[in-house]
Amino acid sequence: MNNNGFFAREGYPFILYSSGLTLLLAFAAWKLCSLILALPAAGAFLLTLFILYFFRNPERLPPTDKRTVVAPADGLVVVVDRVPETPLGTEALKISIFMSVFNVHVNRAPVSGKVIDKFYHRGKFYDARHGKASFENERCGIILETDKGARLAVVQIAGLIARRIVTYPVVGELLVRGERYGLIRFGSRLDVYLPVAMEPLVKVGDTTVAGETVLGLLG
Repeated sequence: MNNNGFFAREGYPFILYSSGLTLLLAFAAWKLCSLILALPAAGAFLLTLFILYFFRNPERLPPTDKRTVVAPADGLVVVVDRVPETPLGTEALKISIFMSVFNVHVNRAPVSGKVIDKFYHRGKFYDARHGKASFENERCGIILETDKGARLAVVQIAGLIARRIVTYPVVGELLVRGERYGLIRFGSRLDVYLPVAMEPLVKVGDTTVAGETVLGLLG
């Protein structure tokens, strides 16, 4: 499940296609001495650079304190609230992180624990910053249980542009805090549902770094 390369493995087909197109157009423009072909070649080159940037896969170092719940995504905190209806079936602290196309899109496990449930819902593709995205957009979630019995849910939500959710783990699998566990392309949102008694250590408007920013502390 771990992907330790410079780029997320889901990006390699896009990188190969765009690179191949760039080389083909550049070769044709050079061979034919054509300025007309040079323009799309330049466009294909810029597209390749963007794809490389989008699928970057940097290493992250989680905090040493094992009580910490880390952000599962890079992005902007758009919701910090206690909500009654959750995938956990109980009231929970909800923290939502919006990922733009410029953020790293590799997602990471917020805690170490066992995947005790996994669910997928087909849905619409509203702007992921909108509140109704949590309930109406296409989404895939996992529920984790720590070795101390705490449960939390992480839900990947497709956005206006994002049309592909990747979630590696299966029920029964053990995840390590900060480990890569999935990806969404291209622009999306993650909702994290935490024990309702937890005090959030982030607020709306904060930016997060997946695997490093602390959302809260488990007891």
